[in-house]
Amino acid sequence: MISLPTRPISSVLATFSPRLLVLVIFISALLLAACSEPKSSGNEGIDTGSMGNLLGNKSEGFTPVLPGGSITFPADHQPHEGFRQEWWYLTANLKTEQGKPLGLQWTQFRIALSPPDRSLEQLTDSRGWATDQLYMAHSAVTTQTSHLASERWSRAHPQLAGVDTSPFTVKLDNWQWQSQGEALFPASLTVSDNKFAYRLTLSTHSPYQLQGERGFSIKSADCSVASYYYSQPFIEVEGWVTPEKNSENEGDSERQRVSGKAWLDREWSSQFLNRSQQGWDWFSLRLNDGSTLMLFQLRGAQNFYSARRMFVNGSGHNIESGMIQMTAIDWHRIGDNHYPVSWKIAIPSEQIEITTHSLNPNANMPLSVSYWEGPIKIQGSHSGEGYMELTGY
Repeated sequence: MISLPTRPISSVLATFSPRLLVLVIFISALLLAACSEPKSSGNEGIDTGSMGNLLGNKSEGFTPVLPGGSITFPADHQPHEGFRQEWWYLTANLKTEQGKPLGLQWTQFRIALSPPDRSLEQLTDSRGWATDQLYMAHSAVTTQTSHLASERWSRAHPQLAGVDTSPFTVKLDNWQWQSQGEALFPASLTVSDNKFAYRLTLSTHSPYQLQGERGFSIKSADCSVASYYYSQPFIEVEGWVTPEKNSENEGDSERQRVSGKAWLDREWSSQFLNRSQQGWDWFSLRLNDGSTLMLFQLRGAQNFYSARRMFVNGSGHNIESGMIQMTAIDWHRIGDNHYPVSWKIAIPSEQIEITTHSLNPNANMPLSVSYWEGPIKIQGSHSGEGYMELTGY
């Protein structure tokens, strides 16, 4: 099989803007013809910008996100190549057989490098190498004492990276989500890296949750930016994790059985931020009363808030932005970045007043795009656990 090398990104790209970085990596991929085993870029990756910068550029020519549309399944599990970017995104709060907490993240991004009317169709050959679709995958395993992160890039190609319909599969090399049919679940998620590995079985019997107004999720106070967004916050997980591999002992003895809960987000858009917004603080919270809470703020000249309370039977309700109060109460410096790793969150209309604390404050993702992502604990009016993502710092 012809494999596209997925080598660590050279430090020479550190001076490039995120948009130019994506373009350069894509052009480099088109020029590479060597056959080699894929390699991941993990903690040796460089910080070339924030996730907010990468996804916040205005992109004329791509499909706009408009109110009044409908999300349908299983069709919308598939890619939406007319939009500039999207992701399949799983976070999991797990425990080992010894009861130790462990967090796991897997995200596969799709990035269109040109609008549909500037596609590379005229260059298509019988091997299918010509494409304007780029895939990037991130994965991380977090414990109280360690945080390991890796990254891979590839052009879209049936042998390298992409999404298949039946069985539904999202893949980049040997990082793969695979279900048993066209639906997302039940599924297995397998990641094998030179630093860690895991294999999970994922199942759910809960309906999907459409965020915002029936899946139309506004991202700015003036409604100029939005995405299509749905979630599955009630996922049962069983499997194994090798939290840290080494060359001397890579056998089954390192594997740790894990179980717990996971959360899947699906989101696509042609612009996630406007020019005045710096980044976001996003939370997926699992409360001890059995409900879940999706919550984010977009930071800018005027912060924008959004939240939804969700229940296992598929019911849920949006929360008025004026009822959401978020205050950072503890910061942690990692290199040049200063992250708010603990928060006080109050939503009076939901009788929620909680504080969040990170399992490991060093859970930054020092990859080609830098951000913080890690498991958190909840205390206060409700207890529980969840995940937090911080971009633009």
